[in-house]
Amino acid sequence: MGDFTAETFIGRMRRATGQAVTAGLAGLLVTPGPDLAYLTGYRPPAETERLTMLVLRAGREPVLIVPLLERGDAERAPGAAVVTLADWADGTDPYARVAALLDPPGTFAISDSAWALHVLALQQASPRSRYVSMTAALPMLRAVKDAGELERLAAAGAAADAAFEGIAGVRFAGRREREVGADLAALLREHGHERVDFTVVGSGPNGADPHHEMGDRTIREGDMVVLDFGGLLDGYASDTTRTVHVGEPGEGEREVFEVVRRAQRAAFEAVRPGVACQDIDRVARKVIADAGYGEYFIHRTGHGIGLSTHEPPYIVEGETQPLVPGMCFSIEPGIYLPGRFGVRIEDIVTVTADGGRALNNSSRELRIVS
Repeated sequence: MGDFTAETFIGRMRRATGQAVTAGLAGLLVTPGPDLAYLTGYRPPAETERLTMLVLRAGREPVLIVPLLERGDAERAPGAAVVTLADWADGTDPYARVAALLDPPGTFAISDSAWALHVLALQQASPRSRYVSMTAALPMLRAVKDAGELERLAAAGAAADAAFEGIAGVRFAGRREREVGADLAALLREHGHERVDFTVVGSGPNGADPHHEMGDRTIREGDMVVLDFGGLLDGYASDTTRTVHVGEPGEGEREVFEVVRRAQRAAFEAVRPGVACQDIDRVARKVIADAGYGEYFIHRTGHGIGLSTHEPPYIVEGETQPLVPGMCFSIEPGIYLPGRFGVRIEDIVTVTADGGRALNNSSRELRIVS
């Protein structure tokens, strides 16, 4: 995969500034996290209370304010060549530096990940300016992926698929959930992930909790097991879910699994440009409701993915944003039967010119494990 270039970041910052103008904003204030990585390629070396902030305003050069002790790291970022770096030393006031860039004052979108410490200090330093969340003001800022991003997301998806194939070959029965989770995390790293963000292993009744924290429950013969896992590969996220069964499943378990599989497939087949996000949710939900399990599908059908695991667009009722080629999101319907078991199947998909393409391609059939 080729590196993102200075031209890549110039284009992104110009588009972001243009979107801000269209939204009636005076500019953007970007703090460490996925927004800053997207716009400059800069990821500060560690989480710190010291202010780092990119200031974008139409008609002005972008300015990246960084702590003096981190200037060297910032200078090595791929987008550093196209911003003005302004450092500040401990004992000086970085908020006054930012406030000077906010003149004349206005309404600025600020990264969702900005510390309250920084937002409150900016309110004091520039009291005539207003601050709104980046996601609320510009929900589609990072939603449409370019070719390089799609390549990275596809590689992350393929690595997650390989990890699933590996975990499906290990023994489940008689082992604790956390032991299987450790195997799964190791497989993600083995297949190229630099960071593992989560490994959900929900066995038996624990599978009825969509965000079950894997624990010390011993997996038994006859258990349905929900495996949800992902992390970062080359800076981009993977996130997939497959449900397996320890030994031969009963007819009731097969029935529930098949309903989820049909719902997931129907939602995928509904993906095409111009379709509203909520309509994908409605398609999946209808299949499950028609089968009599509607009350047991208790979360949205999907979420966007990119530099972070959860980002716009969200595939949920009320989201009328139309799908656009290059958008990437999960499709992950599920049925959760309290005290019994859960089933979820999740793929990351991208919108193409005439439909959708799955970035996860491991089998969606019910896998029998030992």
